[in-house]
Amino acid sequence: MPTLQDIRRRIRSVKKTQQITRAMRMVAGAKLRRAQDVIVAARPYADLMHETLAEVARAQPEAEHPLLVARPEVRVVEAVVVTSDRGLCGAFNANVIKYADRMLSQRAQQGQRVSLTCAGRKGADFFRRRRPGELRASHPQDGWVTPAKAAAIAREVSARFVAGEADEVVLVYSEFVTALTQRPLELRLLPFAPPEPEGTRPLPFEIEPSPEKLLEVLVPKAVEAMVLRALLENQAGEHAARMAAMESATRNTEELISKLTLQFNRARQAAITKELVEIVSGAEAL
Repeated sequence: MPTLQDIRRRIRSVKKTQQITRAMRMVAGAKLRRAQDVIVAARPYADLMHETLAEVARAQPEAEHPLLVARPEVRVVEAVVVTSDRGLCGAFNANVIKYADRMLSQRAQQGQRVSLTCAGRKGADFFRRRRPGELRASHPQDGWVTPAKAAAIAREVSARFVAGEADEVVLVYSEFVTALTQRPLELRLLPFAPPEPEGTRPLPFEIEPSPEKLLEVLVPKAVEAMVLRALLENQAGEHAARMAAMESATRNTEELISKLTLQFNRARQAAITKELVEIVSGAEAL
């Protein structure tokens, strides 16, 4: 049975842990507000980029771009799996990794070869152990997401697609729905397919110098915008999941402190009762 000193020492240890989890919850909450503002501002840009690309493609339907050409048969698929660099965020990374692993297994069963590009250390560490021959590249997040990081990943996978080293590129990331909900999502990145235009309304703008030249600029930018949006969605989801995990951990420490305090009081009362019995027994013996 633990002594009073052991219980007191454990209570102090749990209180220190509680201070850490409470501080991490507050930090994650502050980061979540910033990340949420960023993703809310980025979504209209990505949507407008898709709409503009659809308008240009409609104006010049015979124009082609290497990133728009679909392969007749998909033999090699490249998956860009987005996770976080750090843990302590509940099942956030595990859900995305399991989703991607299941998707890759299904592709392999269909006779397709798979390769992996991981954005985030957690995913890279897992697939380095689970699929060592399929992990091609990893890109640590190293802080806040920037357009330059997204552009580097987009250019890398686009070059592989144009060179014929990959017939299809898919994005697997965690979509930020609410502060309490993040869901894994699979999205085809390449070949890039702009949304179908609605109706036959005239173009709201003039294209200069030509639709072909504009497509050369717009298509790579649209791919970069998709990668950036995936990274930002994942970033917001990570901070939301970490805030929820630290909130749960803080509640657990409060419950544990309550139980330990009750155990301490009972042990102290038992010790006092024992001492009183010994004193009374000694007095009667005299």
